[in-house]
Amino acid sequence: MASHRKPKQRSLTSSTARAAALLALTGAASATLLDGTGHAENRLTPAQVKAKVDEYQREAEEATEKYNGAREKADRARRTLEALRDQAARRTTRLNTARNALGAFATAQYRSGTIAPALQLALSSSPDQYLQRASLAERAGSRQAALIATIGRQERKLRQVRGEAADRLAALRASRTTAAHHKRTVQEKLAAADRLLDRLTLEQRQRLLAARGGDKAADSLAPAAGRAARAVTYAYAALGKPYVWGATGPHGYDCSGLTQAAWRAAGVALPRTTYTQINAGQRVTRDQLAPGDLVFFYSGISHVGLYIGGGRMIHAPHPGAPVRLASVADMPFAGAARPA
Repeated sequence: MASHRKPKQRSLTSSTARAAALLALTGAASATLLDGTGHAENRLTPAQVKAKVDEYQREAEEATEKYNGAREKADRARRTLEALRDQAARRTTRLNTARNALGAFATAQYRSGTIAPALQLALSSSPDQYLQRASLAERAGSRQAALIATIGRQERKLRQVRGEAADRLAALRASRTTAAHHKRTVQEKLAAADRLLDRLTLEQRQRLLAARGGDKAADSLAPAAGRAARAVTYAYAALGKPYVWGATGPHGYDCSGLTQAAWRAAGVALPRTTYTQINAGQRVTRDQLAPGDLVFFYSGISHVGLYIGGGRMIHAPHPGAPVRLASVADMPFAGAARPA
């Protein structure tokens, strides 16, 4: 019997040993992989850090424009909801006034001992019934019939308004949820860029930021006229102000916030986001650019600047970089529009 137990014991010991060895190898491999990833990130050259930071900040800007769009939808839904709620309150007041008037007729008839069938039906707990039996209302007095018809119309309209308000409330909640998602994306991308920059020495970081600085000198104004000149003048006055994502001035801007504010100063209302601003006004080709035109970049239309002439623009580049002058050739050109 003992001879039979020994192989079983050895088999269990062997199986346990194999499992332990596999676990140890897996752990070692995971540790090596994680350690290797960390070392790989640490080994990035300043040029590679710059490229990765640019990528993160471009993705953050795309998320910023989506955030702006979602917030704009939320604002519209909120304004519509408030208007519908005000309308519902006014309609409820009018409906109650009509019902009170109808009640006064019923009281008078009760005192005289005669309550018209139409009034009995209209004052019942199921107001919809009298709408389906309009013939009873026709047999009531003309003034009473008019009140009954008015109550019916007001109830139908009130239900419609309340339904629209419920739809707007749902849209508002959805837009706020979407905006919150894009806001988190922006924060994550910017935090990732900051972590990469923190890996550099102070000297490397200063060189990188200087290389990404673009033109800082404010040239003399390019020739422009009318509203375009006012938009360009506004953009020049914004030079040096910080990039603040989601902002439209006057103390900070994101890219589309700057162009919107510049043209607002010229009396033109632009949409809030890059992908809606490109459809505002007349589309122009690159060789047709004139001061005041909006110039757009990247395939997702995620960045915009204000053209000032001479192949240059004023734009809000990215977090950490203030509003500044730059060449239109610095980024992949996607299109241009001339606000009207």
